[in-house]
Amino acid sequence: MLENYLPILVLIGIAFAFAVGTVVASRLIGPNKPTDVKLAPYECGMPLLSSAQDRFSIKFYIIAMLFILFDIEAVFLYPWAVMFKRLGVFGFVEMGVFIIILLVGFVYVWKKGALEWE
Repeated sequence: MLENYLPILVLIGIAFAFAVGTVVASRLIGPNKPTDVKLAPYECGMPLLSSAQDRFSIKFYIIAMLFILFDIEAVFLYPWAVMFKRLGVFGFVEMGVFIIILLVGFVYVWKKGALEWE
């Protein structure tokens, strides 16, 4: 069984060795002359507005997580739409239940004020 996976393991080993080798070679061969200007964060040629260590509001992270959650759930609609005729009434009812659960979650999040940005 190992001989079936041996080419994959060899490829992973070569890829890992290449990645580590290029980083090490770049560090050893490349110039290293750090200055304050080179080490400063670059923001598209604009002067810095604030420190890079500023904290974001927790609302930002909550909205980002909710976006990812609802976006991933929306992806489940595509396979269902492709198989809609084969699934019949059972598939229609199951997707209806899924959408109702999704809608209830969305209304809950909305009523809790998680989507308010103040």
